[in-house]
Amino acid sequence: MRWGALPMPRLMTERLRSRTLRGQFGRFVIVGVGNTLVSLVVYQLLLALGAWYVVAAPIAYVASLVNGYLFNRNWTFVARDSTRARVLYVGVQAVGAGMTSLLALFFVQVAGTGRVVAFLAAAVPVTLCTFAANRAWTFPTGTS
Repeated sequence: MRWGALPMPRLMTERLRSRTLRGQFGRFVIVGVGNTLVSLVVYQLLLALGAWYVVAAPIAYVASLVNGYLFNRNWTFVARDSTRARVLYVGVQAVGAGMTSLLALFFVQVAGTGRVVAFLAAAVPVTLCTFAANRAWTFPTGTS
């Protein structure tokens, strides 16, 4: 066997794991884009109604929570529904909502961006963090 070569079963297992991870992340991003669109519509509606952007951001984020849970559980991670998964998902999303508010506040107050741009900019790191948390904690066996 060449140096550095992997035995065939291990190589195939790693490729399958890698393909699964890429597929999950791709699906998570698609769900995330949908959730971001839902959030953006709710956020802009709340702003139009006079809500403070720091309050509007987490409300908009929560508006996409049910959609995200259903699509991520059923399609992204293919995991069973359970009370544990629901509680962890809500917890991860709550932290995500807090991160979204803090980042939106930072981008508006410190970086001087507009409120909508701040919300969209906050969505990127929050999406990466919530994918990692949901994959590790909420749906850890959802690798099929």
